[in-house]
Amino acid sequence: MSISRTYSAQLCGLQAHIISIEVDLSNGLHSFSIVGLGDKAVEESKDRISAAIKNSGFTSPKQKNQKVVISLAPADLKKEGPSFDLGMALAYLCASGDVDFDPEGKIFLGEVSLEGNIRKVSGVLPLTRGAEQNGYTEIYIPKENAEEAGLVKGIKIYPVETLNQVIDHLVGKKGCEIKKQPLTKVRRMSEEFETNFNVVQGQETAKRALEIAAAGGHNIAMYGPPGTGKTMLAKAFQTILPPLDEKEILEVTSIHSIAKILDKPFITRPPFRSPHHTSSYASLVGGGPFPKPGEITLAHRGVLFLDEFPEFDKKVIEALRQPLEDRNITISRARGSLNFPAQCILIASMNPCSCGYGKEKKCTCSERDLIAYKKRISGPIMDRIDMWVSVSKIEYEKLSDKSAKNEDSKIIQKRIVGARKIGAQRFIDYKIRNKKYNAEMSVSDIEKMIVLHKEVSELLKTSAERLGLSARAYHRIIKLSQTIADLEGSKEIKKSHLLEALQYRQKNF
Repeated sequence: MSISRTYSAQLCGLQAHIISIEVDLSNGLHSFSIVGLGDKAVEESKDRISAAIKNSGFTSPKQKNQKVVISLAPADLKKEGPSFDLGMALAYLCASGDVDFDPEGKIFLGEVSLEGNIRKVSGVLPLTRGAEQNGYTEIYIPKENAEEAGLVKGIKIYPVETLNQVIDHLVGKKGCEIKKQPLTKVRRMSEEFETNFNVVQGQETAKRALEIAAAGGHNIAMYGPPGTGKTMLAKAFQTILPPLDEKEILEVTSIHSIAKILDKPFITRPPFRSPHHTSSYASLVGGGPFPKPGEITLAHRGVLFLDEFPEFDKKVIEALRQPLEDRNITISRARGSLNFPAQCILIASMNPCSCGYGKEKKCTCSERDLIAYKKRISGPIMDRIDMWVSVSKIEYEKLSDKSAKNEDSKIIQKRIVGARKIGAQRFIDYKIRNKKYNAEMSVSDIEKMIVLHKEVSELLKTSAERLGLSARAYHRIIKLSQTIADLEGSKEIKKSHLLEALQYRQKNF
């Protein structure tokens, strides 16, 4: 047999594409080429698989007078990484007649070492999900990726360690069958956090605002002089977020897998990302020749904390406009566009001015400096942040008061879980799919799901006119009011809920 085929997979964003690996052998002077728009890692595969084949007890392609052509189809899709190694090695052995098996319905993923060992690769979870969705029944992956892939149901997962082990299994060698990977049981391990809400003295307004933000998935900004606890509050915020559900675990783990930062089989807690203010545009929103997710996508289903918000490059801040509105981010390249999810809660913290003290006596900024500092954040960005909270200096008596009893994060978390259940059930009742947080409501969702009584509607209208609210801000206040109502277990939005929501609108910071 001079031609053969096996199958592998390639990620484009979070979408898996099936790759057909075709090998053709013909007589002539030795040559070895890989076609199909592969990167440097793909091109170097020919040396890795040649050595692996030789060291696995077969004749190396380089020891034969033959022309070897490996095609990765579709040819117009860019290929990257070493995950095609296993599929290419098996396809060559089939073409040369050394191995014979039926490749249909099987996906092969893994980097081969020179000795023939199968090494770990990235993106296995979304690739396994893609293989299952495309109707494939078996997938062969590195043993190190097995627990991660085991989160996917409906496909046989075979963890492999060596090239010979795969071959023996495929040809049906007696006693060499590979045991299937069992479904991975998600273990929700208790995590210790440095900061709990019960250690934060005072700042009751900020604590209340963060609870509302967590319950409805709302963006929030905290402003005040340095040393008032803004960073501590943001870090404590992750302790009140409920654990991820099964669907969210798959989403978040998949993202971290393709970003090559997955240090455990799965992620059960909402991620907390805190990039430095010197971060580049690409690191925040994603990008590169083969686009990878940025910080806003890595924070999906969790928190994106931007400390010293105005100190970020203006281009970086403005890049947040679309993802804050649409809850996803589109990265366009000449060959097409990729969509990454960005369903996260933005927490921004900032000082009132460059020196940090605003209108206090310590402030060294001129009026011009104050105006310039505030201009670093544009109106459209401000409009997309639901809540603005002033965090003021705490009196020393409160800081040293050891008798003060503050609520534990677990107690606050229970209230948030209850409010989220109410909100999620509302979407179910109105047959709105793939939404569960109040912040995700569109204008049409609001009109369908939320009915404001006459007195509440009149108050909102009057307030909108006085404050000069945009249409976007108007609808965000309604969503925020609904979250406050859910936290109180109220079936309708009351005046008190609306008034509290209005207090969180943007003011001069």
